[in-house]
Amino acid sequence: MAVPGSASAASGQFRYTYTTAEGYEAVGFLNNPVSGECINLRGPASEPGSFSRAPKNRTDASASVFLDADCEGDVYYTLPPGAGAGERLLMRSVIFS
Repeated sequence: MAVPGSASAASGQFRYTYTTAEGYEAVGFLNNPVSGECINLRGPASEPGSFSRAPKNRTDASASVFLDADCEGDVYYTLPPGAGAGERLLMRSVIFS
């Protein structure tokens, strides 16, 4: 009898900033995100022409943030555990190692 393995998760929180449809600054977060699966950031970042920004990787895993949705494209940046990036780093998706 095979026992299915549980999905691996990064421990901690990944935070990012975005602007709401009403023009307000807001903070999004992912708690204990699944490793190895692309996560498209919800909200205005998923709308054409809009991005999330200023990621803070407070997890124990590396986080690669992509300018494009679905973790596609050649434009990405990898944040080591505990690292953050400034307001100018734009992103639409993230994957954890």
